[in-house]
This record gives sequence, C-alpha cells and structure tokens, in this order.
Amino acid sequence: MAVFIQQLTAQTRRLIEGGLQKADTNMTFASLRRVAGAAILGLAMAFTAVAPSFAATVVTVNGVQISDVQVDQRLRLFRLEGNNTGRNGAMEQLITEAIQMAEAKRLGVNVSNAQVDEAFLQIARNLKVSQDKLADMLRQGGINTDTLKDRLRAAIAWNAVVEGAVMSQVQISDAELDQRAASKIADYQNFDYILKEIIFVGQGSGARTGQANRYRSSFAGCDTAVDLSLTYTDAAVIDVGRRHATQLPDPIAKELAGLNVGGITKPRVVDSGVSMLAICEKVQAQDLTFVKSELEAEAGNSALKGKTEEYLATLRKNAKIIYN
Repeated sequence: MAVFIQQLTAQTRRLIEGGLQKADTNMTFASLRRVAGAAILGLAMAFTAVAPSFAATVVTVNGVQISDVQVDQRLRLFRLEGNNTGRNGAMEQLITEAIQMAEAKRLGVNVSNAQVDEAFLQIARNLKVSQDKLADMLRQGGINTDTLKDRLRAAIAWNAVVEGAVMSQVQISDAELDQRAASKIADYQNFDYILKEIIFVGQGSGARTGQANRYRSSFAGCDTAVDLSLTYTDAAVIDVGRRHATQLPDPIAKELAGLNVGGITKPRVVDSGVSMLAICEKVQAQDLTFVKSELEAEAGNSALKGKTEEYLATLRKNAKIIYN
C-alpha cells in the first residue's frame, strides 16, 4: 500500500505543480485539467463513511467556513502521502485552496463534475489499476472521497486562473535569450550536417558491432553507403537529413565535429541494433533556435512561478481570514 500511495502522491503533485508550467511543456494545460479532474470518480463511489452531522468551524476564509473535520481528513491524507507538516500544514493548505477557489469564482472559472470524473479515470490508467482498486486503496487509508476531490478541484481551478490571469504577465526578452543561448554554445556545436544513419539491425551487439566496424573501415562516402550495406545481412541506410549540432546528443555532436565530409562515427549500440552516422555535408553554422527554446521554457517556467507566487500572496494579503 505504501508504494501505491507514493505513486498516487506523485500523480497528485504533478497535477498541482502543473499550474506553474508553461503551455508548451510536457503536460499542456488542457491535458492537465483532464488528468487533474480524473483522480476522484472511483473515490466517490468507494468511500462509505460519512462525516458527523456536527463539525466545529476552525477558520473562515472570505466567508467560507473550514471545519475541524476537514482539517482532520486533510491531515490523514497528508500522513498517507508522507507529508509531515502536520495539522497546521493541513489547515494552511485548506486556507490556500479557499483563496484560490474564491479567485476562480471571481474570474468565472467553473470546474465541472465531468472534469473531475475524467481526471479520476486518467489517474487510474496512469497507475495501471482499475477505478475500483484505486477507490479501495484510498478507502483503506480512511480518506473521505471529498477530501481528495476538493484538493484536486482546487488545483484544476487554480491552473485555469494561472493560465488566464498570470501567464499574460510573463515577459521574456528575446535579446536576453539570444545572449544566454550564445553563451551556452560550444565550438563543437557550431556545425550544420546532412547525415545518413547506418543500422545493423538485431540482437547480439557484439557480433553486430564487429560487422559495423568492418563496414566503417570500408566506408567511402554517402554515395556508396547503400551499395556497401547490401553486402551485409540486415543492414539498413536511413536518410536522417539536415541536423544542427545543437539537436544532437553531446557525445555524438563532439564526435561529428572531429570528422570531415565522408566520415562515419564509431558504432553505438541502440535499441534496434548497432548504429553509425555518416556525414554527407558539413558546414559551419551557428543556430540558437533549439538552445533558445530550452532556455525560454526554463526562463518562462521560473518567471511564471514567481508571478504566480506574487499573485497568490496578494490574494492572501487581501483575504479576510478569521481563526476561531
């Protein structure tokens, strides 16, 4: 069960942290909302315990009451996840979510039950368990369905707030990106290539590597690459096309930089067999496009995180929070 909870926690954290990622990262905002919402449908079906009919209010946030039962349930979820921030941490998270939900409401953001249902299904698939199994594991942890549902619903809503109200405030200087990208380019990355890949297909990397080395020793350029491959069993020549050095893994880019046109790299074991790259054309050319894309994503995520934290801090400062 501990392993299962760790997996579920990882999925949940990716969901909550996803609101601080740009739209072009691994999980787009739309897919994040689908994943986020889906984490609960089975939980709602699985948990049969009900909260007491009476509950004491421990804090009120902008008129929304948070009860001791909610805090206790959130604390139980924390314990399952290995979160050791205790009761105060549980209460603070509930306060933050109340503030986030209030801002979402102000901006007209509504998280539907369908989003929640879809997200639960996706979470179950990602964990490779059935909906019933997911619900059963949470029930064994004593977690009321609404405890996790409320947290994920708040995360989905907050992601929408960030996308709609915060992303537009993030500005990244193109000139600064150019400067930073240029400083990261090494001499071996200042080349543009047209490449062919020669693959010796199949298992048994030792034998295949030996054949690849014999091919390499006889290689006389790209024009005869295919004819030479026909003298071997299960050898293929693939037109890779144009690639800039910044698009290639560093070890390969470094090796190619030391070769001339008509050169061929040493054999490398890959999933499909043994691979070599042959240089058909090579010109010196600086291309910052790919490095800039990576830097832009990093800078954008960092800037967005900072702006989001500022936005939330302002909301909290202006919130009316009354502790009982």
